[in-house]
Amino acid sequence: MEEGENRLEALKREIKEETGIRDIIKIVEDVHYHEFLDPHLPKEYVFGVEVSSDEKVVLDGKEHFELKWCSFQEALELMKWKENKDALKKLDRILS
Repeated sequence: MEEGENRLEALKREIKEETGIRDIIKIVEDVHYHEFLDPHLPKEYVFGVEVSSDEKVVLDGKEHFELKWCSFQEALELMKWKENKDALKKLDRILS
């Protein structure tokens, strides 16, 4: 988060900066939160975001190099960290 931003403002800004997406239909808050033992590492918040299927995605090449639409199961298989997998599973439960 930048100075003066709350979490939702930071989320919307980051989505716009990293994907070019401006029109968010729905935000699912508090999917996952993780605070690292090292106080110098940032806190990690996970949100779910719904956007229109015709929304054009333009990746910020400094932070991302590939976009892939995939099934829930394929997304789980592609994820490296257990915390990310747990967050995706929780989001799936929330949306089901």
